[in-house]
Amino acid sequence: MACLRFPRTGGNDYNETAERRTAEASHPHSPDSSGLREVREVLSMSLRVVVVGGGAAGFFGAITCAETGRDIEVTILEKGPQFLQKVRISGGGRCNVTHACFDGREMTTRYPRGEKALIAPFTHFQASDTVAWFEKRGVKLKTESDGRMFPITDSSQTIIDCLLRAAESAGIKMVLNRGVDAIERADAAFVLRLSDGEKLRCDRLLLATGGCRSASAGQLAVSLGHTLEPPVPSLFSFNSGTAWRDLAGISVEQVELSVPGARLRESGAILITHRGLSGPVILRLSAWGARPLHTVNYNFSVQINWLPHLDTSAIEKELRARLKNQPSRFVVNSPMSPLPARLWEKIVVEAGIARETRWAALSRNAQHNLVQQLTRTELPIDGKSLNKDEFVTCGGVRLSEVNFKTMESRICPGLYFAGELLDIDGITGGFNFQAAWTTGWLAGQAMAGP
Repeated sequence: MACLRFPRTGGNDYNETAERRTAEASHPHSPDSSGLREVREVLSMSLRVVVVGGGAAGFFGAITCAETGRDIEVTILEKGPQFLQKVRISGGGRCNVTHACFDGREMTTRYPRGEKALIAPFTHFQASDTVAWFEKRGVKLKTESDGRMFPITDSSQTIIDCLLRAAESAGIKMVLNRGVDAIERADAAFVLRLSDGEKLRCDRLLLATGGCRSASAGQLAVSLGHTLEPPVPSLFSFNSGTAWRDLAGISVEQVELSVPGARLRESGAILITHRGLSGPVILRLSAWGARPLHTVNYNFSVQINWLPHLDTSAIEKELRARLKNQPSRFVVNSPMSPLPARLWEKIVVEAGIARETRWAALSRNAQHNLVQQLTRTELPIDGKSLNKDEFVTCGGVRLSEVNFKTMESRICPGLYFAGELLDIDGITGGFNFQAAWTTGWLAGQAMAGP
């Protein structure tokens, strides 16, 4: 399998280059057919570092390690056909690099799992450092109204190209289509058995293989003595088998959502879909409730306050004003701002008010029911929907088994972790990438140490 070498000029599609080199390597007379043999020969001359996983955390760790200036040979092994695949698809193809929260302690409050563990790491590398890192390499970021930060190009390819150029410049060897099936300790070193049966030896090893979508995904860590917190999905949408699906496409910028009987409450934008409910408020609630919602097999009820900026008395006052000022108008045709007309009509009907009811005929009991529906609409949830490529997992390597000053294993010296393989996950908005940059940077610094 070919060791990826980038052209010095022309072309930005590095993954295509990798695929071409891989195809060339399959020919016995290919000039690149030496592949990993060349990597092993070079690694024998200096400190040998291998990074398993060619995603955001893996690249950041590898680049940080290689850029220290020490005599270190760094290799990235990616089992798939492309590097940085999750970077490519994140943020709808724009890559939500980080979040404009430049207080490290405040930043940690966005992590349902990992808040305490990230306090110290964010004192060393946080969002402002991420912004500076990319700007130093020619990539400027912009901040949107909700705090999310994207490259000014609005293209994830900008981030991919930046990371690949930095890796090339640092002399990192990058290998595609090469997974790791097993790892053994050999004295103070590691011996990796690769997916084609070959073996590769290294002095220090970084596991950055991404979220554990299943327990088997973390078996390399388990084989070296680590414990996995059971993986369950996070950042998912809610399925609902109710008639509200006929409002698919309607969104409201600010609602308050809660789960009765559970300590789960979030505010933010909501989107009604053909399957149920989605949007930032749903994703955040799913992150904080990942384990309890999994426990009930995603069958529960949610309550929605469609007008969280108004208390009950203010809503009642508005309804009385409408009785007085527009008595002849139909209630279903008089939406309260900022609710869309179709949503208002649905809420009125769900409150038991007939479509032909005029404001003058709205009884006190009907007013009460309408207030209840506006502030506590209850919808049954009967499942979840995942973006199979982009979703985040709750679970991973147990945090107490990792030294968060260096990201080194407390169990297996020379072994490091970064990114979603750890039991760390954030809410939506760039927080998961920031955890990847931070843990990758710390691991890279430590691996380059004495």
